Amino acid sequence: MIVTRFAPSPNGPLHLGHAYAAIVAHDLAAARGGRCVLRIEDIDGARSRAELVPEILSDLAWLGLEYAAPPVFQSARLEPYAAAAQKLRAMGLLYPCVCTRAQIAAAASAPGPDGPIYPGTCRGRHLAGDAAVAWRLDTARAAALAGPLAWTDELAGMQHAAPEIFGDVILVRRDAPASYHLAATLDDAADGITLVTRGADLFAASHLHRLLQALLGLPVPTWHHHALLMDADGTKLAKRRGAPALADRRAAGEDGLALANDLRAGRLPTGIRFAPRLHGTA
Repeated sequence: MIVTRFAPSPNGPLHLGHAYAAIVAHDLAAARGGRCVLRIEDIDGARSRAELVPEILSDLAWLGLEYAAPPVFQSARLEPYAAAAQKLRAMGLLYPCVCTRAQIAAAASAPGPDGPIYPGTCRGRHLAGDAAVAWRLDTARAAALAGPLAWTDELAGMQHAAPEIFGDVILVRRDAPASYHLAATLDDAADGITLVTRGADLFAASHLHRLLQALLGLPVPTWHHHALLMDADGTKLAKRRGAPALADRRAAGEDGLALANDLRAGRLPTGIRFAPRLHGTA
């Protein structure tokens, strides 16, 4: 049975981009006789706001999206995150890092999917592993251990995994129990996700997630990277840039079911358009 998921973070109100992502995940599961999991990604302690969770649930109900089970919360999964990190440490694949973003940017590192590629400053240094450090994956070593890997996107086809494009990415943050990459990979396995649906801006992340699945012995899903919604300036809709909230549309009396059907049909509000789809190389 196909299992998809919608996984919002309660660090701001949902907007049209979230609505489209939720609809894609929900409808793909429904069309194939499967189910869609609702997961709340709430481990970013500095930004997560518990009071937004009821708003998220109300927005999804307003759109007519139904879920067979209550939402699952990342904050209930801290032990599996810690266990996975410890396993990677025991394999010699994680090392502590004390570098700041400013220091990395000043090193004139090459650009990567998550920003400047880490120049390896702390790799091989003897640092105490405590709460003041982040833990980075020695990606080259990990990729050599895993060997050649592949993954499949429903829209772009089979991909040869290229996790080296990330450099030595952080898997355990200073201010959170796990990075997005580690938490999402573990969560998708724990939730039995067989089809990972997410925006095309996260296409590259699947290269890294495929490596983590191999290292941790996790099942390998198929991916479906859907188009993004952009504003009139060609910028991805985002909470931090003040994209109009679904809650405001709901409060104004807009018909959520009609909005959902318009998004399904590609009828977008004035000033909103789909971005060109991003693909990897097969």
